Amino acid sequence: MADRNTRMSILHCFEQGTVVCDLQSADKFEALREVIRRAPVFKEIGNLDALENAVVARERLQSTGFGHGVAVAHGRAAGVERVLIAMGLSRAGIPFESPDGAPVRLLFVIASPQMVSLDYLHALSTLARCLRHQPLRDRLLAAREAEEIQRQLHHAFTTGVERCDDPLTDRQACGAAG
Repeated sequence: MADRNTRMSILHCFEQGTVVCDLQSADKFEALREVIRRAPVFKEIGNLDALENAVVARERLQSTGFGHGVAVAHGRAAGVERVLIAMGLSRAGIPFESPDGAPVRLLFVIASPQMVSLDYLHALSTLARCLRHQPLRDRLLAAREAEEIQRQLHHAFTTGVERCDDPLTDRQACGAAG
């Protein structure tokens, strides 16, 4: 069971500067770099090159495309003090080698400290649960302003965090509210 401290430590995700509304890159590796460089939330990381390298290296091992137009790329890098998440929206879609072959329109990047932590696992599993819900994906794609997308994400994510005692084993549909 995830303890209260673990849940509380990721509630900051999607609060500010986490959405890039208009990704221009058509290549997945360039899109990852674009999200990392343009999302204000990553400015607290001293060395963005290290994060870029970690995320791209992880993506080269295996695609992080989930299907349904979603990918959740991730990497661990020096200078990352806490879990940070950003999302880039591609209206055109990006080829991502997803299981269903659909282009990615909702591209998430999770940055985490080099040490494996429960915070990272909790954030990843909560985000994955949230993104399973078609209504949430539809609302994110329909929104036109970064602030609206961020508000939708923050609400779904914090609801998911608060509902799940153990994000790795709890079977309830976390983050479905919106």
